[in-house]
Amino acid sequence: MLITREELLARLRPEGAAWLDAALADARDAAHPDPAAPPRRGVPAWELRFASAGRECGFPEAAEAARVLLLHTARPEATAVTRLYQRGTGAERRAVLLALPHLPLTPDAGVPLIEDALRTNDTRLVAAAVGPYAAAHLDAHAWRHAVLKCLFTGVPLAAVADLADRARGDAELARMLMDFAAERTAAGRPVPDDLHHLLALTAKEA
Repeated sequence: MLITREELLARLRPEGAAWLDAALADARDAAHPDPAAPPRRGVPAWELRFASAGRECGFPEAAEAARVLLLHTARPEATAVTRLYQRGTGAERRAVLLALPHLPLTPDAGVPLIEDALRTNDTRLVAAAVGPYAAAHLDAHAWRHAVLKCLFTGVPLAAVADLADRARGDAELARMLMDFAAERTAAGRPVPDDLHHLLALTAKEA
């Protein structure tokens, strides 16, 4: 869910609020450039703000919300989104992932970022990767493996968007879950409680 400017301003100190308004102005300028203005060179101002949000906002949750709001306001093209993700810190990458549902990206541009996050063992990235964009655009094979990645890394399945709808009647997912549970049991390791809940969902008719 996208936090609005007003909601975020209420959480910030005066200096952070002033920074946010300036940053959003830069993002709006990027989204709606003046055709009469000379072309700008170098890194866009809003991208510099994106990188400095952690320092300016005071605490991580506010910085994350500010970054998502900046992306939503700037409406950057795929190359800029990919650049911010690839060059970003873990916190910056997570913000890009959370912003994907609010950006005009085709699956060809957005899905590779989801897939990259799912290859990591960073649970904050994995949790962000299985949100609404993944639910809408991952194919069945990739989505099943994303769910198993959550179980393997300990990410609660509550993070998986549209879990019940996509899991319902999925016999292949049920098979994979049973295999995973058998492997855990054989190794003397506990089976996550989430797995039993998910297995029950797969038994329901699609």
